[in-house]
Amino acid sequence: MNVNQSAPPVPPFGQPQPVYTGYHQSSYGGQPGSTAPPTPYGAYNGPVPGYQQTPLPGVSRAPPSSEAPPVSTAQAPCGQAAYGQFGQGDVQNGPSSTVQMQRFPGSQPFGSVPLAPVVSQPTVLQPYGPPPTSAQVTAQLAGMQIGGAVAPALPPVRLGYGPPTSLAPASGSYPNSGLYGSYPQGQAPPLSQAQGHLGAQPPQRSAPPQASGFTSPASGGPPMPSVTGPLLPGQGFGGPSVSQPNHVSSPPPQALPPGTQMTGPPGPPPPMHSSQQPGYQLQQNGSFGPARGPQPNYGSPYPGAPTFGSQPGPPQPLPPKRLDPDAIPSPIQVIEDDRNNRGSEPFVTGVRGQVPPLVTTNFLVKDQGNASPRYIRCTSYNIPCTSDMAKQAQVPLAAVIKPLARLPPEEASPYVVDHGESGPLRCNRCKAYMCPFMQFVEGGRRFQCCFCSCINDVPPQYFQHLDHTGKRVDAYDRPELSLGSYEFLATVDYCKNNKFPSPPAFIFMIDVSYNAIRSGLVRLLCEELKSLLDFLPREGGAEESAIRVGFVTYNKVLHFYNVKSSLAQPQMMVVSDVADMFVPLLDGFLVNVSESRAVITSLLDQIPEMFADTRETETVFAPVIQAGMEALKAAECAGKLFLFHTSLPIAEAPGKLKNRDDRKLINTDKEKTLFQPQTGAYQTLAKECVAQGCSVDLFLFPNQYVDVATLSVVPQLTGGSVYKYACFQVENDQERFLSDLRRDVQKVVGFDAVMRVRTSTGIRAVDFFGAFYMSNTTDVELAGLDGDKTVTVEFKHDDRLNEESGALLQCALLYTSCAGQRRLRIHNLALNCCTQLADLYRNCETDTLINYMAKFAYRGVLNSPVKTVRDTLITQCAQILACYRKNCASPSSAGQLILPECMKLLPVYLNCVLKSDVLQPGAEVTTDDRAYVRQLVTSMDVAETNVFFYPRLLPLTKSPIESATEPPAVRASEERLSNGDIYLLENGLNLFLWVGASVQQGVVQSLFSVSSFSQITSGLSVLPVLDNPLSKKVRGLIDSLRAQRSRYMKLIVVKQEDKLEMLFKHFLVEDKSLSGGASYVDFLCHMHKEIRQLLS
Repeated sequence: MNVNQSAPPVPPFGQPQPVYTGYHQSSYGGQPGSTAPPTPYGAYNGPVPGYQQTPLPGVSRAPPSSEAPPVSTAQAPCGQAAYGQFGQGDVQNGPSSTVQMQRFPGSQPFGSVPLAPVVSQPTVLQPYGPPPTSAQVTAQLAGMQIGGAVAPALPPVRLGYGPPTSLAPASGSYPNSGLYGSYPQGQAPPLSQAQGHLGAQPPQRSAPPQASGFTSPASGGPPMPSVTGPLLPGQGFGGPSVSQPNHVSSPPPQALPPGTQMTGPPGPPPPMHSSQQPGYQLQQNGSFGPARGPQPNYGSPYPGAPTFGSQPGPPQPLPPKRLDPDAIPSPIQVIEDDRNNRGSEPFVTGVRGQVPPLVTTNFLVKDQGNASPRYIRCTSYNIPCTSDMAKQAQVPLAAVIKPLARLPPEEASPYVVDHGESGPLRCNRCKAYMCPFMQFVEGGRRFQCCFCSCINDVPPQYFQHLDHTGKRVDAYDRPELSLGSYEFLATVDYCKNNKFPSPPAFIFMIDVSYNAIRSGLVRLLCEELKSLLDFLPREGGAEESAIRVGFVTYNKVLHFYNVKSSLAQPQMMVVSDVADMFVPLLDGFLVNVSESRAVITSLLDQIPEMFADTRETETVFAPVIQAGMEALKAAECAGKLFLFHTSLPIAEAPGKLKNRDDRKLINTDKEKTLFQPQTGAYQTLAKECVAQGCSVDLFLFPNQYVDVATLSVVPQLTGGSVYKYACFQVENDQERFLSDLRRDVQKVVGFDAVMRVRTSTGIRAVDFFGAFYMSNTTDVELAGLDGDKTVTVEFKHDDRLNEESGALLQCALLYTSCAGQRRLRIHNLALNCCTQLADLYRNCETDTLINYMAKFAYRGVLNSPVKTVRDTLITQCAQILACYRKNCASPSSAGQLILPECMKLLPVYLNCVLKSDVLQPGAEVTTDDRAYVRQLVTSMDVAETNVFFYPRLLPLTKSPIESATEPPAVRASEERLSNGDIYLLENGLNLFLWVGASVQQGVVQSLFSVSSFSQITSGLSVLPVLDNPLSKKVRGLIDSLRAQRSRYMKLIVVKQEDKLEMLFKHFLVEDKSLSGGASYVDFLCHMHKEIRQLLS
């Protein structure tokens, strides 16, 4: 599907997921709210004073007793299977508290206090404005449009419009009605043909104001007045209709102060559809395409819903209506549509500037001259010709590059080209490598560089004639002339000291202090290494790996082991002078596994016994890395250190650290110090490691604060990884640790690497994000680079670009393979250039944009207060959308929010970044967790950030058991949970199985082998292996989710209403979070307000 065309009639993009049958929503009404005194609105997302503080009548649930303890208390003892990637008390993304926030279903109005809508008052200097009232919501989102290309509008189709399904609880019950519309039969809203929007209003709008709840005719209530939009609680009518071309305008509801002007109907927003783009109306649920009935897998609203809107009681002012969550862009639907439209055809890379399918779509790539999106993804595939245009749009121009990405088995790895002694052919001036965009001239005797336009001679051995089109006749026989990605064998000129490298080495460095021995870690690790050493990475068809191995143990001193094959027993040498580290032996330290197999096995058997009675609790850290690096230097090879470490290094030695954890610094100007290393010693050490090609992978097993911000500096700067297992317990965590270790040891790594990104004239690379070191402004130095790591590069204009010639990127990575071969991997990508802003907005990729913005923000917290970083993100997002509104969308009322088709998910995803632990920590997210997540995200690829910030929520009992495909996901919101169902939630690091309280007994028996919900163990981390279709399907699904991710996700079973549920709910990112993060609806309103302020 071409992004420039109108959307075909695919399933609409906000799946109607009504409230499910029999679900008393878990932490909604009936609870005492916060006892804080009412205050004017504080920071955006703070508690809403308008909330009713009294228990709601009619809700069949008692207030929570004081028995639900906070997740971080002693009741979740260390090592309990509570917190997947993060150990006890360190929740990856979420707050908890004994006081459950009083929450209402999505349809519940904010409160009965009418608030003045923002029209164009002077801005109040608050971090955010107050959560908008409904008057504002409708004024702001009256006609949310999602626009795209500038093109004549097609005649609109019928608009499927009616009471939003999620409003069922507020508006009485609709037996058996899963339908969108509630128009009396045969009556649909009239549409203006000229514009893709609602046209003139019919005169029946003078119906009397409605009461706060109504019943549909089907349920025997009074007949509904004929209106063009659904009636909603608190909606008033009156006054003649106003016809405007682009939006509907109606008189303000009664609840507003007099004189307030309001654009847009008080019902759900009119269609989100730019009249400039041909295509379908946006339906009430925020989707393109013809209206459709209820989805096959999701039930209709349940009859016995508590009718919050129509309870008897003292008369109250009419509450403002809240925006319907189904009326705003849904990530689930966008993902689904892309899968349906683009998943079946291969993505052929021959055409310049094509936007690839989304990262969530499974597709095959055919390389025909541009690098696969698995290697490079861009924020936009059509970049502005001038820097002025780029500044105006504020869309960052960036590429997320994953040079050694693993490909699916159906796609061929890059071809290796050997040019012999002469080496790869390059431009004499800019040093770019030969690629498909180079132009051969003068009958093939010379070529013009596509990057700098320099004319170069073709060496005689490379000469070939041209055909009638000016193309070399051997173009398709040479990967470098026909493919976007390929490798060259490097000559000796590309090697250190002009000599070919030796194969790399792995050194295992094991903490044998009291904590490591007591937890069982050392015994577990030594046992695993015996078999794991047979699976070291190897080249292509090699029978065994060329990598050599060495072993060190340490606490306050270091123990080196001689495991030479000629010895009967390993020999141990102790270095106690940690201030002046040296390697006490050369011969016999690094050995070939197969030759020294017996000695290595003997050593691994002895280590746990040797230190079994240790009482040494103190450890060193920097000297350990220093020792490994010196050993590689002495052996004249690159390599990797695997460090297994348990505690803060407080022993007297270089790199000694003190405990500086201080939660009081959160939300102060000094908060940034929590992310900075406490000493410069580790940066200096990392620099030496990079020079030697020594990469460090760190496995941490802390029981308390270990200063991840400082310990992760060396792994971060050497291209390594950090793994963290808080409160490690063998029985609970061994599967996750061993799985991560196996994958880490076996994965293919490029050692001692240098990467450079070249661009054609007009743009240049100016900024880089990721796990690497830079000693100058152009070369990204990586002691190690694996297939999971990305380098993100930002580009800026330094000249005007040309629409004809476009813009080119070439990423060249020079590295040593695991067999010791020096290679160059080249990736090329051609982009379009545009003089119209609409072309820029039509070719953006939101997932890549969010990946860049998250990395930009996560680096920003090192130097700026977190609040400043958050505000910068919001401002940039508002500028991007305001520029679109001003320059690309058709004229319409300011009350409409208009989003570009490609960026309609930018607000929801940006809100997820703002609510993440790094930028808005909950009460029990530790300082170490925040530092850990910060460095993790820095080198994530686009697929990983996509699921990390917006987790996948999969209902397990909705799809047929025999179906082999993954069940369709639902939106990450509590409103989508049915207490009669079971859900899997994953974000790449954590995996939860949420069990509703009313799940059928048969389902509980099939999955957990117990007879009732109450017997399920909360916090369970392994499902029993049972021989029935449901058990097999769920366990198979869990295995397939784990296989898709680069780290093992530990399962946590969460029961509805259980104390662990607070942790689970933290990942329901469309909802308001306890740490103060806004709900998606509130944030969208806030973004709209920001955009309007920029436009006015």
